[in-house]
Amino acid sequence: MKTQNEISNRRLLGIAGLGWMFDALDVGMLSFIIAALKVEWNLSTEQMGWIGSVNSIGMAVGALVFGVMADRIGRKSVFILTLLLFSIGSGAAAFTSSLAIFLVFRFIIGAGLGGELPVASTLVSESVPAEKRGRVVVLLESFWAGGWLIAALISYFIIPKFGWQTALIISAVPAIYALYLRMGLPDSPRFSAVKNKNKVTVLESISKLWSGEYARRTLMLWILWFCVVFSYYGMFLWLPSVMVMKGFSLIKGFQYVLIMTLAQLPGYFTAAWFIEKLGRKFVLVTYLIGTALSAYFFGTAESSAMLMISGIFLSFFNLGAWGALYAYTPEQYPTNIRGSGAGMAAAIGRVGGILGPLLVGYMVTQKVDISSIFLIFCAAVLVGAATVVFLGRETKKQELAEA
Repeated sequence: MKTQNEISNRRLLGIAGLGWMFDALDVGMLSFIIAALKVEWNLSTEQMGWIGSVNSIGMAVGALVFGVMADRIGRKSVFILTLLLFSIGSGAAAFTSSLAIFLVFRFIIGAGLGGELPVASTLVSESVPAEKRGRVVVLLESFWAGGWLIAALISYFIIPKFGWQTALIISAVPAIYALYLRMGLPDSPRFSAVKNKNKVTVLESISKLWSGEYARRTLMLWILWFCVVFSYYGMFLWLPSVMVMKGFSLIKGFQYVLIMTLAQLPGYFTAAWFIEKLGRKFVLVTYLIGTALSAYFFGTAESSAMLMISGIFLSFFNLGAWGALYAYTPEQYPTNIRGSGAGMAAAIGRVGGILGPLLVGYMVTQKVDISSIFLIFCAAVLVGAATVVFLGRETKKQELAEA
């Protein structure tokens, strides 16, 4: 028979996970929406690129601002606010008819998305026992794959027949869900215990992240986040295009997204199992090295079979590493600066998410071969792994620090 705590933990995972899934739904549909807008609005390549870039800029700003806010007004309030923000932005974007206004709403959507992810992982981390914390946060991240799968289905069945506007309206449903959350979701018990004491200002939060014992952890996280997000967005946003450049047409559109999404799930689930058995550092380092090797073989693949196999392993290892990253990050700081620390690390990562795709676009224009481009991402991932080895500390089954 399940204890009350187990039921509460499952409920929290489900509520936070659905919010995570709605985020992934929006991101997953974006590439399909951009393709539809290219035809309908006659967009240039540069204009298409701006849609993705503005979204990433919004994510960086949202991660920074809402991470700090989470330490001031609570995890629950910010979690609901960010859900509402990107939901309302998605619904409003469906009624735009100009690129300029659409970009404004994409920034708003990105800000909500960027703020929600680190705050949700912090809320879950602070609400489950130490011996289950890593596994539960990785399982939270696995809802991302579910969101991508739904995005593929909507993009395949809805956008061609009913238009991109309908798809955006469907993605706005989380606004109703967020109102439900406001009534039923408790705030983090750790935040509730310290919210009236040990409060620090925004500037104090930033300075504390770079003082004493936390400076090493902050340096490690900022490098790790930058490397992981830089390589992820650089590789995954370009994967379909890279396959076309290599002359392959085996996997396109819906089929491609479906196969790559399904490959993410065992990556998450194996990482969730290993993270409590062998530790955070083991999972991060192992899965990042696996990502680097997969990226190398994907970039140098000469056959459709090798391209497919290496692409599946790339998805498996990279998304498993993402799960461990979200579990590891909140564990580095005490409660009164945990939201700020996680949010700022994510914001630095989003800068990498802006630069990665831009670098690929520039290098492709300069006729740099694909294998050389993927070697850059391979090297970046290995730098992230080395940073964890030399600067990271193991946090498996350790209680979170209060202040």
